[in-house]
Amino acid sequence: MVRQVDATPTDHADRRSETGEAMFDVADTKAVVLQNSALNRDYVHMILQADGCAADAKAGQFFNIACPATGDETPYLRRPMSVYRASPKQGQVEFLYKVTGAGTRGLASLSPGDRVAILGPLGLGFTLDPLWTSIVVLARGVGLATLAPLAELAAENGVGVTAMLSVRARDVVMSVERFAATGARVEILTDEEGSSDPQNVERLLLQLIEAKQADAFFTCGSQRLMILMKRLAAVHKIPGQVALEQQMACGLGMCFCCVRNFETRDGLVQRRVCCEGPVFDLAEALAW
Repeated sequence: MVRQVDATPTDHADRRSETGEAMFDVADTKAVVLQNSALNRDYVHMILQADGCAADAKAGQFFNIACPATGDETPYLRRPMSVYRASPKQGQVEFLYKVTGAGTRGLASLSPGDRVAILGPLGLGFTLDPLWTSIVVLARGVGLATLAPLAELAAENGVGVTAMLSVRARDVVMSVERFAATGARVEILTDEEGSSDPQNVERLLLQLIEAKQADAFFTCGSQRLMILMKRLAAVHKIPGQVALEQQMACGLGMCFCCVRNFETRDGLVQRRVCCEGPVFDLAEALAW
């Protein structure tokens, strides 16, 4: 059951159903905007006061956010956004988003002190195997926000991280400080310099595999890079996880709006990204 919470503390239980779906203490929290300002020319950084289970969100989980109306634009559906940071002690949750349409234009209109409804935390996040000592994260676009909390989770568990951040240009790169603060080795790959070319990315990944610094692969933000990682993971028998981006409606698994195909040992299956993901086994994920 979804509860309505006005940024007040509540208990949080993290569990899964027998079918593998996410089962969490979900709340529709009326969060208070603390900051909503441009991070660079493409992305906006929003910090919310959202005490309770919202601030207990784990790496890879997301929220379905109600976007306010602006002018003649009235967004009908909420917008799913992955968690950039969750701070239980401070009761805060953070997001990075790019202004691309009516929904995000509505979010960009929010000022400190305004309230916004955020439904969550939703979905299944990233998991780490205790035997892993070094992982590789490959991110592009919004993936730079999605994978930053994973690097912190890895650091907390004594796992080394190589973070490969793919962007159009250096002036729109995000999360470098977040990754570096965890002790991660950071590689910035740009379109303008040619270093983000898939052939170069493959070369770097093969070097990490040869150096035994790739116990697992993680990716988000680019289907092209996901396919590359999936191919190398299959050849070198490396486990992996991918956080999928997907249009959604309810975010709770009831509307079946976010169904995608996955390849398994039993053949092609369909899964809902919102409640059976958004983090999936890299070997099973398919591009559109």
